Amino acid sequence: MEVGGLLLFRTLYSPPIRLPLRRHSSPVPFSPLLRASSSPLPLPSPPSAYSQGAYRGPKPQRDLVSDWVSNNDGFVRSLPIFVGGLALLAVLLNRTFSGISPVADASSSQSRADILTLALAVTNLLSGLVWLSIRPKYISPVVPQGVECKRINSKVANYAVLELLWVWESLSATTCCRSLVVVHGGYCLLQIGIAAESLTEVGEPVAVDVHKLIQSPVYRSVIESRKQSYLANLSLYPARSELPFLPINTQAVILQPLGNSGIAIIGGDTIRGFTNLDQAWITLIAEKLDVTLSKSLAAPGKI
Repeated sequence: MEVGGLLLFRTLYSPPIRLPLRRHSSPVPFSPLLRASSSPLPLPSPPSAYSQGAYRGPKPQRDLVSDWVSNNDGFVRSLPIFVGGLALLAVLLNRTFSGISPVADASSSQSRADILTLALAVTNLLSGLVWLSIRPKYISPVVPQGVECKRINSKVANYAVLELLWVWESLSATTCCRSLVVVHGGYCLLQIGIAAESLTEVGEPVAVDVHKLIQSPVYRSVIESRKQSYLANLSLYPARSELPFLPINTQAVILQPLGNSGIAIIGGDTIRGFTNLDQAWITLIAEKLDVTLSKSLAAPGKI
């Protein structure tokens, strides 16, 4: 008991063990752009690694099976036909060389097994035929038929112009967007990208008739619902006639409300080209753009 008490006393009152600290040969440079993180900051690599372009971070994993299937799509679709044909041939050879009567006998277990095998082989053959007949249709982008257009309202504040150009560059670089029209506060602030060619003036784009657009049902439905409207295949919607300033072969359109007094019309060159991620991202960009344009609208002498 005295020994146990002595050990407990030494454990509680023993001084803490201090480990020797390592000193780095070169201090880690501090940057004010670094964010706080739960993981420790990585040490800088030697300059030779950066000069050689070596990447030492995590690399994305590849699914070898999926890659092989996508690269051999025709063979994979016809594989059930080969399996079914080999199964039929195996049953016929088994009946021929095993000495079993070619007439099926319900009392024979071999005959019952052969019938089941024939049914599975026929199922494989039918599945292969279905796989070959149903193929996904590849939707390729089209070249918009129109003229280049870049119209910016001269009364827009400079910071709002920079914001509008940033939106256009971001959308055209990361999505299938090829045309962009921004209407806010009763004015067309931006028309950029490919626009429909005017019938009266050769080489000139069709101007946006803001008054006619505001009175159109498609505009009113978007403003009243305050929700994004995605026309994945524009040729199937009657709203095509309400957007004459877009190229005649525009494939998809996103109608994004900008608050209560504006709309952004985004035209794409691919049917169903805007993904769900693109639509969510456009919604967030629209909220930021609405704040900037509303501030510009409140400034004296600007719209």
